[in-house]
Amino acid sequence: MSANEEVSINVQFCDLSKSLLSWESEEAIPQLSRALEDIAVDLARDEGLRTAVGADQPTIWPNLRSLWLMLVEKAATHRDEELIRTVVISTSRFTRNLAAGVAKNQENAFENEPELRQILHTYSSWTASQDPGSFPVVRMVVQTLSNMVTTNESLMSCLWQTHMNLPEEQAVFVRVLGLPDPRTILSLLVLLVNCIYDNSARQALLVHTPIGVRICITLLDRMTDLYDAEESSDAGRAFDYGYHLFSHLFSGGFAPDLFGNLKADGEVIVPHQTVLLKLLDSYLQSSPSETLFSGMTPMLIACFFELSMYSSGAIRNVVGSDQAEVAHRDNGIRAAPDPILPKACEALVLVTQCVASIMLASEATHLQGGIWPPFRESTSPHGRVIAEHTVELLQLLDIFLPKVNFGRPVAQSGRRQCPADVTDPTGFLYLKRDLVRLVGIICHGDRVTQDRIRQCNGIPVIMNMCVIDERNPYLREHAILTLHNLLEGNTDNQAVVHSIRPSKTFLNELELP
Repeated sequence: MSANEEVSINVQFCDLSKSLLSWESEEAIPQLSRALEDIAVDLARDEGLRTAVGADQPTIWPNLRSLWLMLVEKAATHRDEELIRTVVISTSRFTRNLAAGVAKNQENAFENEPELRQILHTYSSWTASQDPGSFPVVRMVVQTLSNMVTTNESLMSCLWQTHMNLPEEQAVFVRVLGLPDPRTILSLLVLLVNCIYDNSARQALLVHTPIGVRICITLLDRMTDLYDAEESSDAGRAFDYGYHLFSHLFSGGFAPDLFGNLKADGEVIVPHQTVLLKLLDSYLQSSPSETLFSGMTPMLIACFFELSMYSSGAIRNVVGSDQAEVAHRDNGIRAAPDPILPKACEALVLVTQCVASIMLASEATHLQGGIWPPFRESTSPHGRVIAEHTVELLQLLDIFLPKVNFGRPVAQSGRRQCPADVTDPTGFLYLKRDLVRLVGIICHGDRVTQDRIRQCNGIPVIMNMCVIDERNPYLREHAILTLHNLLEGNTDNQAVVHSIRPSKTFLNELELP
């Protein structure tokens, strides 16, 4: 394109903007808007053209500024008018394409950030969110903000500082994440991920500021909604970007701080923490950097003890504190189950899986010397280590949750089970299996832990788990492996098993003499 043609775009834009600013004939507005869209298409194709248009005379920047100021006012008073939306979209597209990849254009365009923010606020209100016609406006404005700061560190930090410190009622990123439109959410998540990528300072603001935490909470809600979406859909891609955002926070070492900041006073666990644990569990299974393990260990230990102690207490209130007494009573039920118990157990499964992932990964990379001792030696307020506390919980679960085989609970000889209405499997799936697996990992190759488990009568508990249970797939296999680890090189533990007189087939499975 020649220099004359490049200059003509500046002249054309100035003429168009003047006509739009006058707003004399509404009939002419659609044609003016289409002409602006045509210029935006040319700008998207040619970085050299974008550079020239941003620098040449007559300058476009004062007219663009005036146009955004006018649109803010019109959007606030005529939000529902399709004509206003059309001009906002075309002006956004022009600004977005003009700013893309040209630092000087980004700096000039960024002067309009307050107006773009106000338009986002207008079109992300609850009333506007009920009208799908608002979504394209929000989406285009978000993309404009993204192009204004992408690859420009100073502008990105300025944008991030501004939005993380807004008053609660002006937190437009939170409002946009709440819109019922996956495509719009995807546009915002692209911006958010770009902002925090490889930048610890901006990650910290997201985790520690009130607005940042609200963004995380809202996004965790949306992750639940988007989880089942097809991978290639806008919703599926939005889920992937949301996962990437939290992965960056995890890799930055912010998982413990974020988990703590999501906590609600007086609650053992809240839904947002559970969703975060699901994402963390997935992240840890993807072989992250081992340097993160030690930073997550204190959080996971504290969370394990809090959840397991809460679960033990809630189950004990149901089945009674004296197991011998429970076995001979007509009814072991002392109180209705705590309604929070299933949620606590669901989170406990996730924490247990996270601990197992870290211990196994550290063993595979020969770093267990710095990782395993805290998991083995940390004690609860009652002085029990994780292995002992897990055994105690498994004893209670064996009473509280009957095994299920072929769709029916299986009663144990000489022991009364809780009625079916208090053993709804929701929240309890995989709990026994993962706790048994954790015991097996912790006691592997460690004589002290093996002895502790024997001394708290844990060996019969584990042996009792060597059964098929449809709520706990592969429970039997994990229990056999755990017993093998308990007995390996430990004659005292082997003597306990022999004294119980298991079958010869069972001993062969354990590879015992």
